[in-house]
Amino acid sequence: MRTLVIFGLAVAMSLGFSSVALGQPARQLHAGEIALGIRRLGVTGSVLYVAAHPDDENTRLLAWWAGGRGLRAGYLSMTRGDGGQNLIGTEQDELLGLIRTNELLAARRVDGAEQMFTRARDFGYSKSADETLRIWGHDEVLADVVLAIRRFQPDVIVTRFTTKPPNHGHHTASALLAAEAFTAAADPSRFPEQLGALKPWKADRLLNNVSTWNLAPDADMSAYLKADAGGYEPLLGRSWGEVSAESRSQHRSQGFGVAAERGPLLEYFAPLAGTRPKSELFEGLELSWRRWGGTEKLIQAIDAASSGFDPRAPHLSIPALLRVHEALSALPESHPWKALKLRETEALVAACAGLFLEARAGEVSAVPGSQVTLNLVALNRSPAALRLVSVTLPGGESVPASAELSGAKPFTLSRPVAIPEDARISTPYWLRKPVAGGLYALDAQDRALTGRPEGDPALAVTFVYEAGGKRFQVVRPVVYVWTDPVRGELYRAFEIAPAVTATLEREVVLFPNGTSQSVQVVLAAGRADAAGKLRLEVPPGWRVEPAEVPFQLAARGDERTVRFQITPPKGASERARLRAVVETGGRSESWRVRTVTHEHIPPQVVRQPSEAALVPLALATKVRRVGYIPGPGDRVAESLAAVGYDVTVLPEERLASEKLERFEAILVGVRAFNATPRLSLHRERLLRYVEGGGRLVVQYNTNSRVGPLTTFVGPYPLEIGRERVTDETAAMTPVSPQEPLLRAPNRLGPADFEGWVQERGLYFATTWDAHYQPVFSMNDPGEPPLRGGLLVARHGKGTFIYTGIAFFRQLPAGVPGAYRLLANLLAP
Repeated sequence: MRTLVIFGLAVAMSLGFSSVALGQPARQLHAGEIALGIRRLGVTGSVLYVAAHPDDENTRLLAWWAGGRGLRAGYLSMTRGDGGQNLIGTEQDELLGLIRTNELLAARRVDGAEQMFTRARDFGYSKSADETLRIWGHDEVLADVVLAIRRFQPDVIVTRFTTKPPNHGHHTASALLAAEAFTAAADPSRFPEQLGALKPWKADRLLNNVSTWNLAPDADMSAYLKADAGGYEPLLGRSWGEVSAESRSQHRSQGFGVAAERGPLLEYFAPLAGTRPKSELFEGLELSWRRWGGTEKLIQAIDAASSGFDPRAPHLSIPALLRVHEALSALPESHPWKALKLRETEALVAACAGLFLEARAGEVSAVPGSQVTLNLVALNRSPAALRLVSVTLPGGESVPASAELSGAKPFTLSRPVAIPEDARISTPYWLRKPVAGGLYALDAQDRALTGRPEGDPALAVTFVYEAGGKRFQVVRPVVYVWTDPVRGELYRAFEIAPAVTATLEREVVLFPNGTSQSVQVVLAAGRADAAGKLRLEVPPGWRVEPAEVPFQLAARGDERTVRFQITPPKGASERARLRAVVETGGRSESWRVRTVTHEHIPPQVVRQPSEAALVPLALATKVRRVGYIPGPGDRVAESLAAVGYDVTVLPEERLASEKLERFEAILVGVRAFNATPRLSLHRERLLRYVEGGGRLVVQYNTNSRVGPLTTFVGPYPLEIGRERVTDETAAMTPVSPQEPLLRAPNRLGPADFEGWVQERGLYFATTWDAHYQPVFSMNDPGEPPLRGGLLVARHGKGTFIYTGIAFFRQLPAGVPGAYRLLANLLAP
């Protein structure tokens, strides 16, 4: 009896665990997908695509490899994309990485490939592979790439990028690591701690997927291998270009929706190492069972199952698939394709029977030491003879079933199960430990999960059933299902939650000029009758009032907001840490909860210690009333409100009727003109506001070949490029020592530019009219100085400012100097 893990099947080509999000339902395959899955049983080739970020993968190739060729295809992304920017919300850093992880999983459910990662963090744009590998840790990330190759065992490895700069340092590093791992994975002396269950693996060849956008329009492509990834699949009624576009369009946080492509789609490749094909990507490789001796019976069984498939009656193919299963079972246990193909065959048996197996929880979560009611369903929606033998509940209890399964007689079971006292609290495994440095840190219990998109489910149920005298196991994660009146039936993963969470309102609490601040903590009950005390732990010298707050929450899900007043020590200038601690049930715990909700991914919950930074700062402000025209994905408005500004958010539709003159300054959010083209309709009105004495500060917008900036609000010509300064420690040299913006209301000095995060700025101006005056000169190491990061122009009685300085990162991170600089920009 074998174990079949089906956490959800998207298409017949996607049967690996690494393509399935835990909070997704198992979807029944249609007859065309089943036919493709049976055809795929005869293919024993694999290809691994390697790049740096979510969105770097070539979904054309992944869809064609997995669907058109029936190969096992995988995408290894070095990072989870946490250092990028967000077009759909305000999440940054690890929460953005969580969104993009799920967008990758959604893309893989469409194109049929599998998803893998390393532990590397996306720390933002890097201009060199040397910097990238120094921050990540070369040996650690190389070990993860080798681990992925040894697990996946690809015949072919394909890189998205080359090892030749200039390029994003993460991109170049991904190509360098792939080339090094190509050799290291085959060497038993490299990373021997991985060996045991794994074996050294030698891929046949390493190629680069040539980036045609970097080539001249008249470049000679005859030197490269060529492949057409645009074929049409009648069983799906779609071309691989159409599948690819749907996959690519899952990257919504990056605004990467694309149109479907139909017809030929040529891709080009350059051989890098290993065997060197001359005309075709897989030339010289046997990708069927014929590559091994003694598989004639298996080949015949697969051919018979494929040729005999009747899309009107898929259940009739179950006997043929059982013969395939028998032939596979006869292979040696050490055979590299045996386990995978057995899982695929078993999944197809279940699909042909329309077998529906599900384990639902009565609640979305439960706490350690409590109980949750599980509702199990087993339903055979075909005429095939299937018998449910038993179900094994979390904790190991086996419940005999001995039930014949049919559409008229579903098996149901409702049973409470106990959550162990020592059950781990649910959170993304790579976020369980504090996030810092170039790698996600994993504790000893999670190290085995390295490279996986998600961890194991909180609870799982095993169904044992018989078909044709053979017994199979299917493991289902426990899910929570509810009905939304607009979107219908929705799923999410069942989770283990703390008895009480104490979530601080802010991750950074600022104390301008030594003033005390009110801090809110939201208490939430994970169980009924949760009672105890809440206190805030602060360093010596800091004062908290009250010292503690007793609480009682009657029902699960109840919330209560508690306020504390925190006063810094006199003259405090150093950052400190705050920790919210709950004492309940004889235990002291500190948990905060952050939920990420977007319609295109399952709800994501991150539970971590409830901590915040306490940041004293000396801040002078000369204006109070600020209008904020929002852009996508920044928290600048709320950051300014936290230090005393009266901020009014001005969405585009409000600008036509708003009296702009009532604002002492107007600040435009990042990429506002990119995301809201209708802002151009208000250009003249905004410029009249400046001309009449107003102050308008525009944060960066993007301008590129793919997304040109067609309208800009500046009063004089100004060209935005792609120049940036990624070194957050780069010297900020004033162009003029007497620059008024550096003198009032805050006198700025070198200390104000210490402690910045990720970068100085991005999308600087490259050319500008003489009316604009640059304020700073800055540069990355070894590069010429850039002056386009902050430009100021007088217009009429007022002032216009364009800045690429990354305030959208610095303010939420609580960087005092960034607040002081922006206060000067907003002041008349």
